[in-house]
Amino acid sequence: MNPARFQTLITATELQQAQAAGQALLLIDTSFDLADTSAGERSHAQGHLPGAHYLHLDRDLSATKTGPDGRFRGRHPLPDRAEFAARMAALGLRPGLQVVAYDGQGGMYAARLWWMLRWIGHAEVAVLDGGHAAWVADGGALSTAPALTEANTRTAPLPLPDSLVPHLDADALQCQLGRLRLIDARAPERFRGEVEPLDAKAGHIPGARNRLFKTNLQDDGRFKPAEQLRQEFHSLLAPFAPAEVVHQCGSGVTACHNLLAMEHAGLSGSRLYPGSWSEWSSDPSRPVAQG
Repeated sequence: MNPARFQTLITATELQQAQAAGQALLLIDTSFDLADTSAGERSHAQGHLPGAHYLHLDRDLSATKTGPDGRFRGRHPLPDRAEFAARMAALGLRPGLQVVAYDGQGGMYAARLWWMLRWIGHAEVAVLDGGHAAWVADGGALSTAPALTEANTRTAPLPLPDSLVPHLDADALQCQLGRLRLIDARAPERFRGEVEPLDAKAGHIPGARNRLFKTNLQDDGRFKPAEQLRQEFHSLLAPFAPAEVVHQCGSGVTACHNLLAMEHAGLSGSRLYPGSWSEWSSDPSRPVAQG
């Protein structure tokens, strides 16, 4: 019997069942804290899912903030696609291998890895629903042992097929303002421009709608049922189709949470603006809205 393939969410029970069945898995802990960038690594060292590797948002899931042309690309720009694929191959990623990403922050960082793996053409990736807490609540064991790496050395370098997820840059987005639905995953007060603790200006991209990424979660930290998410996003998107939707946030991280929620709800095809508000607001020529 072929192993189950998970491409959006996986429950702690389903993960334990896959492990018991001997399914090959690559587990990645992406726990992080923007205010204390070493907190995720410390938490991982204190106890993680057995066999899980750790990837750091700044070092492993982002590139330098300034590009070769000297322009600011946002606080968490995407790394080079081939370099990221090589980084994942070094952890043992190979075509068809089921990846499970998790964190201790409601999936906000795990969703970034989920999107990035789809960006390099890898479909078999899911976020652990409820993350670290759900694993423990379901009786899952924790380990402090370092993960053993089975590097992908038996074949040629990891293939880099076409991306499974589209994205666009700031210039392309500006040209299409008013002709697409832009969804901003930041907190409402930041969206309205009442506060701005991180970026150059307060406010939002004109025409954007606000959906705080945490709105996708239930009180227990797990995602809402797919049908509920579908109904909520339908009311937010109308009259736009999913393919006419672009997601952004502060730096291209929590926007992936809304992308994951839409994908889980069966609303596929929306795009990411990776530079997000941090890049957009750094350019004084770009329009800004408040309120």
